[in-house]
Amino acid sequence: MTPAESPGERALALARELAPDLAERAAVHDEEGRFPEADFADLRKAGLFGLMVPEHLGGFGASFSEYARVASALARGAGSTALVFNMHASVTGALAQTPDDLVRLLGAPKSSFDARDKALEAAAGGALYGVAMSERGSGSRLSQTTTAYRRTDSGYRITGSKAFVSGAGHVDAYLVTAREADADEPQVSYFLVPAGEGIRVEATWDSLGMRATGSQDVHFDVEVDPDALLGGVEGLTLMIAEAMPQWLVASYSAVYAGVARAAVDAAAEHLRKRGLGRLPAARARLGRADNAVAAAELVVAETAARIDRAPGDPETNRWVWRAKLTAGDTAAQVAASMLEAAGASASRRGHPLERLYRDARCGALQPATSDVCADWLGVAALGEDPDHDAEVPRW
Repeated sequence: MTPAESPGERALALARELAPDLAERAAVHDEEGRFPEADFADLRKAGLFGLMVPEHLGGFGASFSEYARVASALARGAGSTALVFNMHASVTGALAQTPDDLVRLLGAPKSSFDARDKALEAAAGGALYGVAMSERGSGSRLSQTTTAYRRTDSGYRITGSKAFVSGAGHVDAYLVTAREADADEPQVSYFLVPAGEGIRVEATWDSLGMRATGSQDVHFDVEVDPDALLGGVEGLTLMIAEAMPQWLVASYSAVYAGVARAAVDAAAEHLRKRGLGRLPAARARLGRADNAVAAAELVVAETAARIDRAPGDPETNRWVWRAKLTAGDTAAQVAASMLEAAGASASRRGHPLERLYRDARCGALQPATSDVCADWLGVAALGEDPDHDAEVPRW
């Protein structure tokens, strides 16, 4: 790191250095639907698992803006790899950036801060974390969580099944949402559950796009220590999701902005090689795509800057939902247009644009979906409370 180079700038430089290798391996990982182990070995070696970890705990101490730039750079190489990395960054980012004063106000004991720092230090040392929130039948609506926990003499017993768990079977611990088994009202809590006995991965992932994320079903019947309860307080999940949704919503936007940019890059390369850049229609499509991606990148950057300045502010949260909607829709639209501009030859399996088209199409489907984001923004535009005034609970 040069004297003028910040840790965040160094992390971005590392991501950009790795991106060509990720891109070179992406086609094989996609074709085989195989988790990109070599990619994550490179990320671990570069120390990027510690991107969100504070410097005093061995990490880069990145801001949300710095995360967004790194995630987009990785996505220009391989969307699946960037998406799994996003899940890890969402865990470490939420741990590192949830204000201590807020957690104390909610009743967190000192031991919870020690457990948090231990988890963050482990990430800086190379531990990879996954997110186990979604469930079959209810998706990512946290209030509908059926995975349950019960208090035991030695901690908590967690039982239930999760779907779309990116990196399943390859992570060192899972961030699991579970509800108190015997509570009348839904009280959903976060647990950081170490991989190991009592966790079974079921190979179910065979998807349209993002095929290398290894987003399998995972079944839990496991006992955990008291320190596994994040924040040391039960029932924080819904509260934090509503107050600071950036890691559940806006973090995806950086990935799909990167995928959209990769589609423009791949289309430009294809048009040059085929001599199609002489066609005004092809150039116009490329120009519109470049413009649309630049606009999405600006929305993501503005959102990230607002998150850095005022996390949880109502206007910040409005931008959080805008970013996810913009990036998800832009990626799908741009990739489709670039595939048309390139012609039928680019639709063959193995062509970068064919893979990017499928990866980009997943952006609007990733929670929160584009329709959910648009509805949230519509309720807000009516001057109502988008987290509570909808007929169906948002979370």
